[in-house]
Amino acid sequence: MLVQIILLMIFLIGPGPIIGQSEEWKAPEAADKLVNPLADDAKAVEKGKRIYYQVCAVCHGRTGVGDGPTGKTLATKPADHTSKAVQDQSDGALFWKISKGRDLMPTYLEVFSKTQRWQLVTFIRTLKNNDQ
Repeated sequence: MLVQIILLMIFLIGPGPIIGQSEEWKAPEAADKLVNPLADDAKAVEKGKRIYYQVCAVCHGRTGVGDGPTGKTLATKPADHTSKAVQDQSDGALFWKISKGRDLMPTYLEVFSKTQRWQLVTFIRTLKNNDQ
């Protein structure tokens, strides 16, 4: 059901140009101080993977490179979670971005629990490109 709601939101907003997404998206410095309580937790990775595949993959793709079916239609490509630019961010910054959202990236503050958002961060860490 959640996936359908997100797809409906994207459909209603449309895949047109996104004002402001060409600017670098930086989390506040305070976010960098947040500590992931689930770092290196194998169960958290699996739970985060399930959430990611159900909700995030529609834009970011199953491998995280930003090539999901909806992501391909957007004027601004979704973040590549395998990239150095994403992987170099702190866990707290990723958690903050998942929580707050921006433009077509929805806020998940009310959708996912704090634990689920940390599970997503923990899973995103597994998407790191091995060439980095």
